[in-house]
Amino acid sequence: MAWVALGTNKLRSALTVSGITIGIFSVISVMTTISALQNSIETGLTFLGANTFQFSKYPTLNALGDERFKNRRNIDYQTYLTFSRLIGDKVELVTPKVFDTNVQAVCEGRKTNPNLEICGTSQGFIFSNNFQIAAGRNLSAQDVEFARSVCVIGKEAADRLFPEGGAIGKSIRLDGRTYEVIGAFAPKGEAFGANDDNTVIIPITKFFENYGSKNRTVNIAVQARNQIIYERTMGYAIGAFRKARGLKPEDPNDFEIYGNDSLALAFRNIAGVVRIGAFVISTIALVAAGVGIMNIMLVSVTERTKEIGVRKSLGARQRDIRFQFLLEALFLSLLGAFSGIILGVAAGNALAAFLKAQLVFPWEWSIAGVLACSAIGIIFGFYPAHKAASLDPIEALRYE
Repeated sequence: MAWVALGTNKLRSALTVSGITIGIFSVISVMTTISALQNSIETGLTFLGANTFQFSKYPTLNALGDERFKNRRNIDYQTYLTFSRLIGDKVELVTPKVFDTNVQAVCEGRKTNPNLEICGTSQGFIFSNNFQIAAGRNLSAQDVEFARSVCVIGKEAADRLFPEGGAIGKSIRLDGRTYEVIGAFAPKGEAFGANDDNTVIIPITKFFENYGSKNRTVNIAVQARNQIIYERTMGYAIGAFRKARGLKPEDPNDFEIYGNDSLALAFRNIAGVVRIGAFVISTIALVAAGVGIMNIMLVSVTERTKEIGVRKSLGARQRDIRFQFLLEALFLSLLGAFSGIILGVAAGNALAAFLKAQLVFPWEWSIAGVLACSAIGIIFGFYPAHKAASLDPIEALRYE
């Protein structure tokens, strides 16, 4: 009877349901996206290699325009050399990295898109950034020492410039300068909108020779020998880096240090804030939708006063009337809940797929959404149901 009663006013019921749908959609879509991205991070989409941490001018996930960090001293190449000498053989490797973006590669009339990322670095780049060589060789210490015009190119750049293969030994031009291709990276794919297959690395000394070192800051990746001594190595490296920067014991660090764990933690912190925001927004939307349900149910009670009187005169008890109207409110809430969950999961996973993240179904939040909507329907439907159950049958029968 409750279901049939809702069907008699389809448009009104649909509009009421839409309020619940919007509230649940807002939270489920956000939670689905966040959960998908977080799962991808925790299952191996790491920025740095194993047992690796990095020194940089800017903190991870920080906008480069933030004046608090923009006014810091750059980390120059001399600092890297001093740090490498101080850290000595206490670490597996120390790798400098400096980047330039929106570069185009050209070879015999074929061009890449002007979105290559060129990185000045050393032979340790592939270990500190989880790259593998598919063909040719890696950069060598001699390439860096003598600033040779050589490069290792990513899979996408290799496919565009050398569609028939055979990139090794050929020459390409980057920003009008010629480099010999000595190696090609294995495919790595995309992560969170960034394409690692669009990377080209050259010796850092050649990078500074061609692009200059003014207003450039170097990131320095450090790889510990194993996970057991990771924390101890990091502590020793911080002391050596402070000394290389010329900091006094009382001076605060004027640099950032982070590893895979801190990257994941930073993401979790941001995700937590987003979750809170989505929860607040959805709560407001659900309360507003609950008020809408109460309003619609009060109108329904008024319209069906005579029906209530007839049912009571035929023996219906107060609890029967109350239960029917509570079920109507609950049906409206649950319809909105299931619609919002379906749309939210679809939208969240669509965004996650676009960002090349793992698809998920947020069971906990979906169950919480169903329970919350059930509570909304019962709480806001109780007063109209009680009002309907309390009608005097004689007065209800005389109602016009």
